[in-house]
Amino acid sequence: MTMAEEMTPAYARQVGERLRNIRRQQGLSLQAVEEQSNREFKASVLGAYERGERIISVLRLQRLANLYGVPVDQLLPKVSPDPDYGTESRAPAPASGSITIDLSRLERLEAPERDVIRKYIGQIQIQRGDFNGRLITIRSEDVRALARVFERDEGSMRTRIEELGIRH
Repeated sequence: MTMAEEMTPAYARQVGERLRNIRRQQGLSLQAVEEQSNREFKASVLGAYERGERIISVLRLQRLANLYGVPVDQLLPKVSPDPDYGTESRAPAPASGSITIDLSRLERLEAPERDVIRKYIGQIQIQRGDFNGRLITIRSEDVRALARVFERDEGSMRTRIEELGIRH
């Protein structure tokens, strides 16, 4: 039995929801993906994947993940032992001590902290499935974790983030 024969319609819809969510987080239309992929992913076919009407192959899923700049596992729904599993739950709203980081400023940053902050934020993106590519909000506990890495207290880490110019 092939993977396509084993995949349930509900799972195909969940894969489609993930594909659509990542594409929308990146601000891309179906036509924009078609153009960016040099017509490898035609808008009509990608739309069928997103609606769960067609099953995407592993190789095409990998190429689409590369196009979106996300790990391939982020295009798959989270596994749940519950057969009636619907859409995945989202993280609660950020706490009051959160900081929004401008990811484009972080990419352009020329400071010794850049690589460590990028790696840490990359892990947060993977954990949350948040790949909009522009902004990310980190929570107070994330600021405290970064402070420990840089042997600072939370207050001085917040000050340093401001000094680096990466706070939105």
